[in-house]
This record gives sequence, C-alpha cells and structure tokens, in this order.
Amino acid sequence: MIRAAVLGSPINHSLSPILHSVAYKHLGIMGEYLAIEVQPDALAKFIATCDISWTGFSLTMPLKEEVIVVADEVDPLAMQIESANTLLRHEKGWKALTTDVNGFRMALNFHKVTTWHSAVVIGSGATARAAMAALDGTGRVITVIHRNPKRCPAMLKAAPLSAVNFLDWAAPLPQADITINTTPAGAADSLAQSLASRVDGVLFEALYNPWPTLLLEKWRESGGQVIDGLDLLVHQGIDQIALMTGLEIEREEFAPLLRKAGLAALRR
Repeated sequence: MIRAAVLGSPINHSLSPILHSVAYKHLGIMGEYLAIEVQPDALAKFIATCDISWTGFSLTMPLKEEVIVVADEVDPLAMQIESANTLLRHEKGWKALTTDVNGFRMALNFHKVTTWHSAVVIGSGATARAAMAALDGTGRVITVIHRNPKRCPAMLKAAPLSAVNFLDWAAPLPQADITINTTPAGAADSLAQSLASRVDGVLFEALYNPWPTLLLEKWRESGGQVIDGLDLLVHQGIDQIALMTGLEIEREEFAPLLRKAGLAALRR
C-alpha cells in the first residue's frame, strides 16, 4: 500500500491529494495521500517521527530548499537547482528529487512548445530555478526579472548551458519565445502594464490558484498563448506517482484524467 502526503505551509489549498488519489484509483492500487501542515524549519523534526509505513512525500513551499539538507541523499538535478519537491524512502534513508523540472518540460511539450531560443523567467525562488533548468540549453538566452540579487548565483547554477541576463523589477517585460512567471499571486501584476498591445510567444504561469492572474489575462487579450499552473502540477505529479508506486505511468492517458480532476476541484 502507498502511504504518502504533501507537506508545506499553508497546505489546505493543495490539489495534490485529489490528483494522487484519482491516479491510485485509476491504477487499481491501494493508496493514501494526505495534506500535512509542516512549518518552516520543522521538516527534519517531522521526518524523524515517520515510521517505515510512509512511502514518500511531495514538498511545496517553504520546504523545497529545506529538504536538501534534511535528506540522506540528494539527486544531482535537485542539487543543481538547490530544490526538491519529492522525498522518497529508500534503503539508505530518504532521497530528495525534483519532478518540477520535467513537469515544466512536459507541460510545454503537451502544448506543442518544443523549440525556442529566448526565454524570460519572472522570480528567482525554488520554482524559478526549476524553470531555468527546464529551459536550459546551448545557444539559449534566459532573462531573469527579480528583486533579490543574492539569488543570482543559484539561478546561474540552475542553467549552466544558457546565456543568462538579469533585470530588476522596474524593467519592462521583454519579448521572448517563452515567459514563465513563478511569483506568488499578484506579484507580477505591475509587469502586465508593460505588455505590448500585441504579444508573441508563450506565457506559462506556475500558479493554479488563484488563477488567472492579471498578467495572464493581459497576455491572452494581447493574442499570446498561455499555459496555466495546473498543467505543471499535473505533469510533475505524474512523475511523482511513478516514483512512489514504482509503476510506469502513461502520460498521454493520465494528463487529461488528472487535469479534469483538478479543474473540477477548483470549480467547487
């Protein structure tokens, strides 16, 4: 039996329990997936209380960085972005991994966004670093718009193959093939005012609740393609489900199933 949970604070809004439970039912396996409130700096204490019945955990803010020092082993990709959203029990204790990077890649792929040269990432936190790694590639140019210069080295580390530029928050939003907003609700509203009357390229919002943001609404009104954060949740979740169950998950089958369940929950 799978016993898992999503950890973070606040956690009541999370759709992960619904998506994982729907997947377990569809797979015909026994599983329990909960939402557990874990405050900052309390992850190590919580993990110490978990017995061997626990399979693993999903991690949301503010625990994605904290888990790197709590885990017994850290996957190289999670180390590269200094963030993990998955904690799995294995023979050596607990292993931290990230499915966020592939979640970004697969969501873009599902929307037929497979080639690009330029990108903009809004924000420089854990989710932004996952986006950087997903976008990274030789010959690509990534512009980061953020408020915290201390995070520049970590952003560079996340995308070692790309040319990375940094702009402060007062700069106009530049044109790019892909723009990914990783900031909290309302944080990027001011950037919406700098949009051109006609935009090209794709806006990918990492948020799914509350949604849509002002930036996304303005982008769509200006003729641009949009991808919402529910797709990110679904595609990173598919990889987590595969890791926790040990089963091969058919993405083409599960992505529409989980998105439908997520949309139904958001409409309640």
